[in-house]
Amino acid sequence: MSQPPARRTVLRGAALVGAAGFGVAACSGGARKDDGVPSEPVELGAAAEVPVGGAKLYREDRLVVSQPAKGTFKCFSARCTHAGCVLTEVTKEEGDCSCHGSRFDVTNGQVLQGPATEPLPEVPIKNKGGKLIAG
Repeated sequence: MSQPPARRTVLRGAALVGAAGFGVAACSGGARKDDGVPSEPVELGAAAEVPVGGAKLYREDRLVVSQPAKGTFKCFSARCTHAGCVLTEVTKEEGDCSCHGSRFDVTNGQVLQGPATEPLPEVPIKNKGGKLIAG
C-alpha cells in the first residue's frame, strides 16, 4: 500500500501551480485588450525632455514619444503588441520589449523585430505651451 504524499509536498506543488498560472496571466494575450491608448488627455511634461532625433519612454503612462525632427512629435502606446508588456528601454529611435525580444521604431510604431507582428498604436499628441499632452 503506498503512502499518501507529505503535506509539505502537496503545498509546494500547489504553490508552483499558482505561480505558473500567474506568469501565464501576466504575459497572456488578455493584456492586449487594453492597447495602452489613453482615453483622456495625459500631460507628459516638458517637450524639451524629448531629444531631437531620439525618444523618451514614459513607462508609468505606458507611452513613448519621439521627436524625429525639431518640433515634430510622434506618440505611441508603449505596450508591446505581442503580449501586452510595456517597453523597457528606448535607445535613439528604437523601443525594446524585454519580455520576448520585440523591437519597434518609435518614430512610426513599426515592428523592427518580432515576435510582435502589429505596429504600436499611434496616440495623438500636442505641444501646448512647451508641455506635451497625449490623448
